[in-house]
Amino acid sequence: MRKNFVEELKWRGMLAQIMPGTEELLEKEMVTAYLGTDPTADSLHIGHLCGIMMLRHLQRCGHKPIILVGGATGMIGDPSGKSQERNLLDAETLYHNQEAIKKQVAKFLDFNANEPNKAEMVNNYDWMKDFTFLEFARKVGKHITVNYMMAKESVQQRLNGTSHDGLSFTEFTYQLLQGYDFLHLYQEKGCKLQLGGNDQWGNMTTGTELIRRTLGSEAEAFALTCPLITKADGKKFGKTESGNIWLDRNRTTPYKFYQFWLNVSDDDAERYIKIFTSLDKETIDALVAEHKADPGRRTLQKRLAEEVTLMVHSREDLDMAIEASGILFGKATKDALSKLDEQTFLDIFDGVPCYNIRREDLNRPFVDIVVGEGLDVFPSRGECRKMVQGGGVSLNKEKISAFDRLVTADDLIGNKYLLIGRGKKNYFLFTIK
Repeated sequence: MRKNFVEELKWRGMLAQIMPGTEELLEKEMVTAYLGTDPTADSLHIGHLCGIMMLRHLQRCGHKPIILVGGATGMIGDPSGKSQERNLLDAETLYHNQEAIKKQVAKFLDFNANEPNKAEMVNNYDWMKDFTFLEFARKVGKHITVNYMMAKESVQQRLNGTSHDGLSFTEFTYQLLQGYDFLHLYQEKGCKLQLGGNDQWGNMTTGTELIRRTLGSEAEAFALTCPLITKADGKKFGKTESGNIWLDRNRTTPYKFYQFWLNVSDDDAERYIKIFTSLDKETIDALVAEHKADPGRRTLQKRLAEEVTLMVHSREDLDMAIEASGILFGKATKDALSKLDEQTFLDIFDGVPCYNIRREDLNRPFVDIVVGEGLDVFPSRGECRKMVQGGGVSLNKEKISAFDRLVTADDLIGNKYLLIGRGKKNYFLFTIK
């Protein structure tokens, strides 16, 4: 018995709009569905995850997912949800980005199965690169009126918005290009359903309309969207002060990735665990009940952070992120600090006061290094001595017993850093320059 994809999305809070007849089609046959993503970077960020999870649930419900990388449309830019036109990318960059994205998506979808519903990745540049403008005007342009295109909300927002740039012809044609993608996949791969974020509804319905007008009313095509995910306070999901949370470890370390999920609010954790994990309803309901019984233990946040980090990265990365999370306020050794890669180390102590020190200034007593002009670690040498004697000072997370002990190159973490602890919660980072 095939699991009901629409019901799965509904209880997870992942269904925004759905065209009439979609659910009936999904119950009747194995449906091929696609979701598009623009390869504007060589990594997806967590804003893309809801769409990718839709494809994951689709495949698990016995249907066939196609992820379309918009090599052609990425060269143009989509006006939906944007107030300005985006930069255009060259073919080499687009290809690099596509390969990187496929690697990431392969953690969510099965591309290698022998089953008929194995996942596929396609690039619309492959069928758009030899399409002449005249051919496009004859084959696509004649079927959709300008009136129909102008009525779309995404177009209206740009025309009536605060941006003085207006809407370029290039961007205006975007919905025709996306519509043609659907027509092409319908004809070549029997793809009858397009999935996407709710801001794509206008472009998606243009595709269903183009299929109907090109192939006749018996050609059935459907669209289904997920809501745009926001935080409980209405702010954009996935953005932090330092920017996007990326799936690529070189852009966002597994530690920082794990921390993002660990620090979401209770309300958000309850929503996100349904959207961003594959845990079943029974498990999630039990976790929610456990969390509500004792919110201080942050049961939901911990499980959410574990599940998503495991899915995007690996068991080793998750274990490292959990261990690193305990370093700031937990017990740790210099050895534990030395095992961290530099970026994770810096992420953990992000926001800690930093000072530079020259290598030739080493081989001096501890107090001479941490007390001086421009340093705000201890108010005075006497205060430093008193705190050391009281057992309240650490070097690289290990207590020091003598305020005049020599600090040498052997004390450096990664041959570059000294971490000074004052009391239980105050840290200072010295970097060799």
